[in-house]
Amino acid sequence: MAQITKDTIIGDILDMDESTAPYFLEIGMHCLGCPASRGETLEEACQVHGVDVDQLLQKLNAHISK
Repeated sequence: MAQITKDTIIGDILDMDESTAPYFLEIGMHCLGCPASRGETLEEACQVHGVDVDQLLQKLNAHISK
């Protein structure tokens, strides 16, 4: 199973597991289909939305490990 890191691109995370979308919606990232948001790293998205990247990483990795 792949591991998500701060440098993982949002589009790659969604391609890996579409069921991760609600985690991005929770942080206010509602335009998941637009090229700009899909091309951001997880860390960039968290900075823009004022979210702790480590907490989101923990949630995402726990989710994909199930």
